[in-house]
Parts: sequence; structure tokens; C-alpha cells
Amino acid sequence: MIEIKNVNFRYKGTDEGGLMLMTILLTICNIILLCLMILTATVFMPYRGLAKNFPKDVQETLKPRLDEIDRQPKAPRIFGGILIIILFLMFVGVFIFGGVDGVHHDFTYSQYLLRFLIIALGTKAFDILALDYFLLTKTNFFPHFFPETKGCAGWQQFGYNRKQHLGQSVFMLICCFVLAFVFSRM
Repeated sequence: MIEIKNVNFRYKGTDEGGLMLMTILLTICNIILLCLMILTATVFMPYRGLAKNFPKDVQETLKPRLDEIDRQPKAPRIFGGILIIILFLMFVGVFIFGGVDGVHHDFTYSQYLLRFLIIALGTKAFDILALDYFLLTKTNFFPHFFPETKGCAGWQQFGYNRKQHLGQSVFMLICCFVLAFVFSRM
């Protein structure tokens, strides 16, 4: 039998640079998961909940299509729903992994809080700048999947959902404080 001793599968170094690198990698993971969730919701699950995130004129234009959803095959929506749930659990899992990694490195409350804030607010900044600004206003991503919405003025209205982003940001801040508190007590 082969015995392996003194093998460390953690990332190299426990200095601040190594810990910050892990935080940045976790942020990138969550950004990728967010993009996959949006793509999955757009392709497999064109439903009323997705449309609520669009500008008002786009919602009105999509209304006839959304009314026909119940008559469309359910298999793609079920697949999309399962995929969204898996991706969301992975999204949450990134925070948990970051917390467990912090336990292994004896993080203080402040270090946990900083890590969780970087992950959450980095992901939110990407959402606002890359997805809402670039994807929504500069590309034809959504009109490609919803051709009846081409030409809607709402696709050019950056910031139409400020209140939604503000609410999500406050929720994320609260979660970061709670997570930091929970993991600092472990």
C-alpha cells in the first residue's frame, strides 16, 4: 500500500496575498455562476419572473408571449428550473467555501467580513456594469432571445432598476455581516 504523508492540498501560502487571491478567485466564480444563471433563465425559462427584471415597455411587449407559456412544452422549463437551483446552490456554496477556508486560516470577524463584502459587492458591481450596462444597453442579447422586443426603448435605459439593485445590495450587506459573524464564531 502506498502512503502519502505531508501533502497539503491548500493553495500556496497563507500570507495576505494568497488569501486575497482566493477571495478574487471566489468572486470570479460567483460572477461566472451569475452569468450562467442569467443565460439559463433566458434560454430555458422565459417566465414572468424574468420579465419583471426588464424595463416596463419590454414587459408590455412580452405580455402576449408570457401568456402563452403555459401552452409550451414544460420539459425545457423544468430543466431550466433544476439548473437554476443547482447554480444558485453553487453561488451560495462559494460563500460557504470562503468561510470554511477562513476557518482553516483563523480569520477574524473583520477578515471574514472583508472577504464576503469583496465577493458580494464585486459580483454586484459586475452585474450592474457588465450585465445591466453592457449586455442590456449595448448588445442585442435579450432581443436575440425575445425578437418581438427589438426596438423597445427600454433596452437603452440603463439604471431603470436602481431600486431593485439597491434592495439586493442591502440584502447582500446584511448576509455578509451575518456570515462573517457565524464563521468568526466557529
